[in-house]
This record gives sequence, C-alpha cells and structure tokens, in this order.
Amino acid sequence: MPEAVKTGLEETLHEALVDAARPPQHRQTLPLPRWTLKRLVAWVKTTFAIDCSKETLRKNLKSLGFSWKKARKLLNKANPKQRSEFLKQLQGLLDKALHEQCWVVYLDEAHIHLDTDEGYGWSICGQRFWVSSSSPGLAKVSFYGLYLYNLGQVRIWPYERANQEHTLDVLKRLRVEFPDVPIKLIWDNAPYHRAHAVQTASEAFEIALFPLPAYSPDFMPVEHLWQWLREDVTYHTCYDRPSDLIRQVEQFQERINANPIALADRLWVKSHLESEEEKLRVST
Repeated sequence: MPEAVKTGLEETLHEALVDAARPPQHRQTLPLPRWTLKRLVAWVKTTFAIDCSKETLRKNLKSLGFSWKKARKLLNKANPKQRSEFLKQLQGLLDKALHEQCWVVYLDEAHIHLDTDEGYGWSICGQRFWVSSSSPGLAKVSFYGLYLYNLGQVRIWPYERANQEHTLDVLKRLRVEFPDVPIKLIWDNAPYHRAHAVQTASEAFEIALFPLPAYSPDFMPVEHLWQWLREDVTYHTCYDRPSDLIRQVEQFQERINANPIALADRLWVKSHLESEEEKLRVST
C-alpha cells in the first residue's frame, strides 16, 4: 500500500478516535461514523482511487499500531476534583481496614433477568449456536451485592426489587451478621440510598455511609461481580422460575467465596486516577 494511503489512514483514524473522546459540546462537527473495514475500503477507493481488500487494510492498520477493540464509555460529567477527594478519603478507609480498625463494605444492586444472556462460547464450526429460551419476558430478580473487603468475600441477597424497604433490611442483615465491628459502607447515590429512613437506620446500626461521587461506577468493584455472575450464571442459560436463578446465584456465591485471593483479584478496587482520562471530562 502506498505511503500516502497509510498516512491518510493514520491521520483519519487518529482524528476519529480523538473526536469520539471529546464531549459533544467540544466537537467541531457531528461525530464521525465507526470506521469499520468495509467503510475504510470505500474511503480508500473514493479518496485515492485504489481498490484494496479488507485483509490488506487489516494488515496495514496493525502495522500502523491500530487494533480492533471494544470501546469503553467515558462518563464526562464526572467531576475530577470530587473523584480525587473521594479517593483520598478511600485511602484512609483502606488503611484502617488493613490495620483491622474497621470493615470496608461495598454495596451495589443489579437486576438479573431470567432469560438467557447470549454471550460468546465455543460451538461447532459451520453450525449456528442455539440456546433454548422459555421466553420469560422481562421477569427478573433484584440482587443486593456486598463486597466484604476485609474478608475477601461477597454476599448476594435476592429481593423482589431494590427499594427503600429492602435497603433497610440489607443494612439490618449486615449488622446482624457482623455485630461487633465498625462498618464503613460505600455505595452510589440511588434515591433510596439517600432516603431519610435509610440514613436514620444507618446511624442506629452504627454503619457509616460513604457515597460515591457522581458518574463514577469505576469506583464500585461490585460492578465486576455482576459481570462475573452473568458470565457464570446467565450466559447461555434461561431460567423458568426466579427460585431457579436464586439457587444458581447462591451456588455461585459459595464457589467464589471459597477462593478469596481470586475474588479480590477479580473485584479489584480502584485507588488512583488516570490523569489523561480525567482531562477529557466536561467538569474539568
């Protein structure tokens, strides 16, 4: 492929990637389409009057340092200053947990549907990969997931839905299971987390609450738990009854709690910011 084409490819893709990371109000033009190989083949033909195959483009893109990867969403409304201040506070909590002066607990909720998550998996070449579904529709179970940082364990408690009433029950269950330790609970700013009754109950149970800064799910390790659960429990499996799903989740919890080192590695806690990433946020 001529050098002029390679240079044009590199400049075009680099600008597209930079523009995609800009907040909408900072863009000069409308966002560019996703540059697939099919679009790039057409672009090369239109721009340089050269016919080339997808495989030729793929090889040249790799030689220029590009790779095909899944994009990650950047929540540009997050405030870098608030995120930095939270991590300073978090470091103090983790230091206290290390010296057994308190227990750090992360809490998050997820709504897991009974119907199958399709996902990737091994199958027979040349044959479609079918997964049976009883079409349970939007039926789901809400789970409260708790990561007990000190123990390297989780608790996954099922409820009909996530709301104020069930959040109060979760706080009570947490204190009953661990009656004699100072608990520092980290969670997001869901409306029922901020409810007066929940705040009052946390004081009565002597559970100190630490809300995450807005638009910062990357500070919540339980998000990794939900992905892990879906990979192990709902990929390629449909459940006819909520009780079937709950039973499988209970077994999943038992399996991962048996290996606290692997669990802590999977549910890693973010304790520092990437400066280049934070510069992209609107609040900067």
